[in-house]
Amino acid sequence: MEKQTLAVVNEFVTAVQQVNLEKLGTLLHPEVTWEQPGNNRFSGRKQTSAEVFQMVGGMFEVSQNTMSLADVKVLAVNGNSAACLLRWKASRPGAQLDTDNIDVYTVEDGKIVAAKIYMADMAQEDAFWGN
Repeated sequence: MEKQTLAVVNEFVTAVQQVNLEKLGTLLHPEVTWEQPGNNRFSGRKQTSAEVFQMVGGMFEVSQNTMSLADVKVLAVNGNSAACLLRWKASRPGAQLDTDNIDVYTVEDGKIVAAKIYMADMAQEDAFWGN
C-alpha cells in the first residue's frame, strides 16, 4: 500500500511541477475532496476534480501564469496517506508569493481521493490571492 501511495503522490507532484494537466487528470479521482484553507477566493472545500481544476485555473489567471511548485522538500508516507512539504512561488504586479504548504493526500486504487492543504503563511496567501 505505501509503495503505491508513494508512487501516485510522486507522479502527482511531478505532474504539478511540469503543469501536465493530462497526467493530473488521471491521478485525481473524479470525486476527490480537496480542502483549501484560508480566507481568499480559492478557499473552501472542493468536491470534484473539475472544481479542483477550476480553482487551479483561477490561481494561474490571478498569478498571470507564474504560479509554480518550486520545490518538493519532503514526501512522507503512512499507509494510504502522504504528507508533502511543498514550496510555492508566484507573482503578480504589486505582490509576491513565496511560501510553504503541507499537503496531505489520501490514495485509493491508484488515485488521489482526498487532499487537505495546510498553509505555513495564511496571511501571505490570503493577501496574494485576494477575494
